[in-house]
Amino acid sequence: MKKYLVLTLFIAMTGARMQAQTDEKTQIETLIKDFYFEGWMTGDTAKVGKAMHPTCHLKFFRDNVFSDISRADYLSRFKPKEKTAGTEGRIVLLDVTGNIASAKCELETPKALFTDYFNLIKTSEAWFIVDKISTRVDK
Repeated sequence: MKKYLVLTLFIAMTGARMQAQTDEKTQIETLIKDFYFEGWMTGDTAKVGKAMHPTCHLKFFRDNVFSDISRADYLSRFKPKEKTAGTEGRIVLLDVTGNIASAKCELETPKALFTDYFNLIKTSEAWFIVDKISTRVDK
């Protein structure tokens, strides 16, 4: 009887843990798809800004120059626009541990493929992108 009770408790705890992780992944996917991707593709700084913590920085290395751009500088580069045909975003990999996560994402346009790695943290408010590294490959 004790073995059955222990096994039942283990299964219940494992199921609850798995459900909690699934819920966290869903929240992160929503943040990235509905705010970051959608905002990036339409130039909506309110949406992109909602996905990024105020301390977030974008880092990349291009033309032999390392760049570290603040969230405010990054957002200032967007202009409202219609979504370009053939542009899409996708989450390639998502890993969650407690209140931290990392995501590998791709944004593809007719001219280039951007690969972004996001570090995310869940605060008492919500999930936020707190750091981003990016690379671009022209087609």
